[in-house]
Amino acid sequence: MPLGIGIVGFAHGHVNSYCNQWRADPSMGVEVVAGWDHDVERLSQATSEHGIQGDEELEALLRREEISAVVIAAETSMHADLVEQAAAAGKAIVLQKPMALTMSEADRIVAAVERHGVPFTMAWQMRADPQNLKMKELLDSGELGQVFMVRRRHGLGLGLNSAFADSWHVDPSLNRDIWADDAAHAIDFILWLLGEPETVTAEMESLYNPRMPMDNGIAVFRYPGGPLAEVCCSFTNLAGENTTEIVAERGSIIHNYGDAPSCNVPRPEGACGLKWYLAQSREWTCSEIPTPAGHGERIAGLAGPLTEFLQGRRPPIATAEEGRMALRMVLACYVSAREGRRVSLDDEAIAAV
Repeated sequence: MPLGIGIVGFAHGHVNSYCNQWRADPSMGVEVVAGWDHDVERLSQATSEHGIQGDEELEALLRREEISAVVIAAETSMHADLVEQAAAAGKAIVLQKPMALTMSEADRIVAAVERHGVPFTMAWQMRADPQNLKMKELLDSGELGQVFMVRRRHGLGLGLNSAFADSWHVDPSLNRDIWADDAAHAIDFILWLLGEPETVTAEMESLYNPRMPMDNGIAVFRYPGGPLAEVCCSFTNLAGENTTEIVAERGSIIHNYGDAPSCNVPRPEGACGLKWYLAQSREWTCSEIPTPAGHGERIAGLAGPLTEFLQGRRPPIATAEEGRMALRMVLACYVSAREGRRVSLDDEAIAAV
């Protein structure tokens, strides 16, 4: 019998990719049964598109016995309330990023998951991307020796689209701003790859349209004894190529075409998406892992790992505690940029952001 899933909010567009994948491939063993959204028009559009039932009241969806798990993709400001309700109903939970607006909201999410003992995972696409997994494998193997520097460039071009200023993604009451919304991807990537840093120094600016603040920023995360890790994000970016650079004692890793500005534009035929150089061989090795034709494929690719988690065949992509730490790293960037100082990850000022 297929695993029954309910969708709690359709604000975050990534959830539509998962629904499409589950519907197109019955062998995954997932059936999206019903959805809820506080926005009646959005709910009607989504239920029609996916051929599922719609519940006007969240309680009705959570009472459905045929639903054992929910994907929460409502506006970020609603995440804590929705997780608390879903956890109390005993549903397994997939939560879209970012986890929450504040540390206090993140604490509520972690507490609800622990109190009710429900399966929980964050929906971080970068943690499931095959090329990213290969980079982590190379680092974890120790083959490259000591790691000195990691740089992750990440971006979007949406900041150049004036209509995006009217979206919930840049409404401070619903989602803070585009840095909190999308730089979170690259920051969680650093957390996943290297663990919890000691400090961060960040500069974030609103350079193009003041209605879409924090459209460009750079954060440097410091680890005791190394490495130094840089997250460089522009949301006014039309095109790119290189997305990850790793410099280590016995070689380097170069990763290209890992985000929308780089993956969705023309690239040379046969271009290598991931390669590494080892001092021992004195040559570049190009990975056989293909680069997707478009970034949408990367997003849709998360449906499989989410299925495996919900069916108990793999651990969480990211635990609630990891989601909270990624948020702490994001919010620490705001403290650093506002106060012009290096910020420790245990700084009390983070709780006030």
